[in-house]
Amino acid sequence: MEDIRKLIETWARAVHDGDLEQVTAHHTDDVTMFDVPPPYEGVRGLDAYRATWPGFFEWQRSGAVFELESLDVVEGADVAFAHALARCADADDDGPARLRLTFGLKKIDGAWQIAHEHHSFPMEHTDAS
Repeated sequence: MEDIRKLIETWARAVHDGDLEQVTAHHTDDVTMFDVPPPYEGVRGLDAYRATWPGFFEWQRSGAVFELESLDVVEGADVAFAHALARCADADDDGPARLRLTFGLKKIDGAWQIAHEHHSFPMEHTDAS
């Protein structure tokens, strides 16, 4: 479990630092990601996954915060999943802004790789009346 934990913590630091090579490292070529912004059908493949990051990194350079607050891992022999909460907000935003993250991993040639990511924010409940 420690190798998966380290992989995801390294990924999160790379997201915060805007390091595209490290963000995309340890992902399968056919990775699927469902993200907060469109496209709503998600992105499929490493090239499409890679293409989603430049806009986020630009926002991140404005002083935004991205840091893991919790991480839980369940590991099997050749598949694993993890879920995490991350603080993801403008630097001056002291609200909760907790991003929910889920990872699906596969062991390929003895090494863990991320095959699926899901990022989401909870919807604020609004009273329709």
